[in-house]
Amino acid sequence: MSGCGLLGTRKQVQVPPMLTPLVDANRAQLITEVNRLAAVKSIRGKVDITFEDTSFAEVGIAEKYKQADGTITLQRPGKVYLVIQVPFIATDIAQMTSDGETFRVAVLQGDEKYRRFVKGTNNATYQKLELNGDGGGEAVKNKKKVMSGKETVSALSNLRPQHLTDAFMISPVASQPGLVYSQSEFFQEEPDIRPRAKKGSRVVRGYYLLEEFSPTSAGEMRLVRRFWFDRVGGFRLARLQTYDDQGLLTTDIAYWDDKAVGPDGRKLPSRIDITRPHDHYRLSLSYQAPESMNIDREYPSGAFVLENRWQLPEVNLDDPKNKRAKVSQ
Repeated sequence: MSGCGLLGTRKQVQVPPMLTPLVDANRAQLITEVNRLAAVKSIRGKVDITFEDTSFAEVGIAEKYKQADGTITLQRPGKVYLVIQVPFIATDIAQMTSDGETFRVAVLQGDEKYRRFVKGTNNATYQKLELNGDGGGEAVKNKKKVMSGKETVSALSNLRPQHLTDAFMISPVASQPGLVYSQSEFFQEEPDIRPRAKKGSRVVRGYYLLEEFSPTSAGEMRLVRRFWFDRVGGFRLARLQTYDDQGLLTTDIAYWDDKAVGPDGRKLPSRIDITRPHDHYRLSLSYQAPESMNIDREYPSGAFVLENRWQLPEVNLDDPKNKRAKVSQ
């Protein structure tokens, strides 16, 4: 009888609901949607920028900087010019460019000894740039919860402008011979971000995954990119992950809040979040006025050249004596 009593015991458990309706799409439709976004040739306009340095995430610290204003210009195949400013007073914090092959970053704020002009190559991997030869070590162990001005400048010095072009100027799908694509279904439990959702509530959201594989010299296949498509009430590109030759996650990009962007009202994400796990930062950019963004204008190559007109101390990351560079294969 006691055993029957145990079987009869009931306890209510909160189960996250599945969001519906789920829209069906085939691989050709998913590829078409990526290539629609990849058809954008250039973007220019005002953005809100939030930067988060996760260098010390291993000790539970992720320093999130106050929102800054920015002006961004991007053009295919890989050109970008970004100006970051203090809100309201239009004072430049930093400027950075990439011409598709090299990048330049001018850090303009902080104490004079922390300002610098950093140059490097896009396809190279560098160690994290330290200031005054700190090199980490005890500085990491003795990390304070509030980052100093010096550390803020160091974080900006390690921000790479070409990471923006990878996120905003998506490369087309099926544009190169030999690439193989696979579609699958995925369900993920995640926070409920709907406008009227209760705080702390969770839901299950359905996705399609479109994975891009490239053949290797060893006759195997390696994952290059993984596209996530939100299927709830339609389908849209919600996330893009890119991987290196060793299968490590290099970039995790989230696309949010599709709106009419530009004078022709093209439907595009109005906020893009970029996470670089091995570079220890997250970056969020939102269009201040989506309808005012300039789309598909042609800009001269000179518009993406940053000169050291401030006469800042220069740091060339490709200089052999720096011993920081390692060219990616």
